[in-house]
Amino acid sequence: MAKILAVTNQKGGVGKTTTVVNLSASLTALGQKVLLIDLDPQGNATTGSGLDKNSLKNTVYQVLTQERSIDSAIYRSPTAGYDVLPANRALAGAEIELVDVEFREFRLKNSLENIRSNYDVVLIDCPPALNLLTLNGLTATWRLLIPMQCEYYALEGLTDLLQTIRRVRAHLNPEIAIEGLLRTMLDPRSALAQQVSAQLERHFSGKIYRTAIPRNIRLAEAPSHGKPVLHYDPASKGAMAYLELAKEMMERFDGAVSRETTSSLR
Repeated sequence: MAKILAVTNQKGGVGKTTTVVNLSASLTALGQKVLLIDLDPQGNATTGSGLDKNSLKNTVYQVLTQERSIDSAIYRSPTAGYDVLPANRALAGAEIELVDVEFREFRLKNSLENIRSNYDVVLIDCPPALNLLTLNGLTATWRLLIPMQCEYYALEGLTDLLQTIRRVRAHLNPEIAIEGLLRTMLDPRSALAQQVSAQLERHFSGKIYRTAIPRNIRLAEAPSHGKPVLHYDPASKGAMAYLELAKEMMERFDGAVSRETTSSLR
């Protein structure tokens, strides 16, 4: 069964969509079968994967409103080879349409059960807000990947996110847990970045990915070409960093599987 990870942070501009797109491409390059789910009405993960969001007939909106089955709304990224459940502006209306629907937070989770066995990894790009779309992502997920910049306000945002996780665990998804914190847009020369990294290590020992994503102009350029950076400039620092992150993530997955297997034999 696929490992489902929601990439989330209530603070915007921390590299969530960049991480989802480039991690999807990197995991695919390493032989994993990947599904990217775009839960943001801006649809940036969709366009960053090489799809024209405005020409798509079926999207995650139709899945959440149960107008279409999930398998009829999945497309293949023409530039990177992973599958995409896309989004566009229509998704913004889902919250209003589902406001009185019972178990509306479970719409994505229930749909994923039908196709989860088709993939190794499912990555969910959540919007930077605690709304119904984010709750669908957090309810459906197995673990959380939290991108964050090494700056003061990022620590405040992380505190808010941890409170959200506790509420979701209590009411919607008792299995949710943090898979890892990813440092993005990192400038290793910055004293503040080093201080924040040290604080993260103290409070989240074992949860910080060794790999950090540097500031890199190629990462910013790639979406305008509808490509992950691995297919835009594979020799760039950004491409190499996300490839290393994918390898590190697979190592963690292997370790988790080993622990689960050992536990089941006791």
